[in-house]
Amino acid sequence: MYRNIKNNVFFYIVIIGLLLLISACGNESSEETNEDSAENSTENAEVTLNSEMGEVTIPTNADRVIAPYHEDALLALGITPVAKWVIGSSVQDYLEEDLGDLPGIEWNLPLEQVLNHEPDLIILENALDSYEGTYDDYNKIASTYVMTEEVTKDWRKQVELFGKLFGKESEAEEVLGDYEQQVEEASQQIEDAIGDESIAAIWVTGEQFYLFEQDRHSANVFYNELGINQPSLVTELGDAEAQWNPLSIEKLSELDADHVFLLAEEGEQGIELLENSNVWQSTPAAENGNVYRLNDPSNWTNQGLIASEQTINDIVNMLVD
Repeated sequence: MYRNIKNNVFFYIVIIGLLLLISACGNESSEETNEDSAENSTENAEVTLNSEMGEVTIPTNADRVIAPYHEDALLALGITPVAKWVIGSSVQDYLEEDLGDLPGIEWNLPLEQVLNHEPDLIILENALDSYEGTYDDYNKIASTYVMTEEVTKDWRKQVELFGKLFGKESEAEEVLGDYEQQVEEASQQIEDAIGDESIAAIWVTGEQFYLFEQDRHSANVFYNELGINQPSLVTELGDAEAQWNPLSIEKLSELDADHVFLLAEEGEQGIELLENSNVWQSTPAAENGNVYRLNDPSNWTNQGLIASEQTINDIVNMLVD
């Protein structure tokens, strides 16, 4: 009897072991099937979107991307392109920490250069006449998406669009939300620091002086987002025109801003001209010691999420800290 009990126990142990083994194999097979399905789903993922060229279908798993002059939106989503926009020796300096090691691609996208980078996705602005090739030329090289004019001009819409193009919609929503939080916090800090005082920004290049209109580049950030007051001369200039015209030192004598940001690389002759000008030194900001020098103007003369974040940091660092 004891032997029968022992045999029965052994039998049940064997059966239980076999059931556990079968169950484990089944789970492993199921996991492998799910992984294979997920992998295949990723490989075959596509998105259909409206574009300047009408409705197009684009793969969302592109690894080698070219989006000249819009690398800001790519980097905001953690995407590094295979080449960066250049015009001669000029680059977007404020992005060089992330793009410094990348090869350049000329602003007009020469077809041979595009071919050499072997992209699997090309993102273009709506003004196709500025490129060397046609849409069909680029589309033969790789899937090509042409942004509408509305998206080309609005970096927020670019981030949203790129989120859809790369299957990163949640990331796009998150970074845009973080930016709005930064704007809200910085607005309060700046208001506490300077109240209703006004600011202005001047880009100095060579011996020429370019005053930012209310909507020129980063001026959108400090006037329209941070809500900082603009001086009367900026209001007088109105909206930015396509051609950005320099102002004379005599005209700058009318600048009644309480704070002025001078954007100039080292060695710009215009800085010395201002320092030696009695006309400039008599302006309110100069008289009160509220002129702030920034040696890297690149983020101020661009539009993008990263450019805007850096501009806000510059303003806070100068006015608050």
